[in-house]
Amino acid sequence: MSGQPAARRTVLKGAALVGAAGLGVSACSTESKLGHAETPTPTAPVELGAPDEVPVGGSKLYREARVIVNCPAKGQYKAFSAQCTHAGCLLDKVEDNVGKCPCHGSHFDTTTGKALHGPATAPLPSVPVRVESGKLVAGPDA
Repeated sequence: MSGQPAARRTVLKGAALVGAAGLGVSACSTESKLGHAETPTPTAPVELGAPDEVPVGGSKLYREARVIVNCPAKGQYKAFSAQCTHAGCLLDKVEDNVGKCPCHGSHFDTTTGKALHGPATAPLPSVPVRVESGKLVAGPDA
């Protein structure tokens, strides 16, 4: 009889540890997520500023709009969400066309949106962008 309670306690402790481990794994999953905002891209057109603020061959982060704009050639623009696809944190800087997430260290190619360094594995969603009245505008109908 003294052997049974110890075995039962061991099983219960093991079950509790497995449950806690499962919560930890789901909290920091590498699956793509929309993150903290319901939508990782603008839901209405957003004026970003002058096109020449984005260097040719480079990228610029517009944190408030949650958008990164890349200029592969003069007059051409591509835009991506600036919200990390791992846990939804907002990217905090762009250096040499690499967007960096401060939360878990993910890196993204700002010319393609591709995840370069995990834990994120999904690319940044693209965002329509255009030049209108001398300003960059990102979002739907752009």
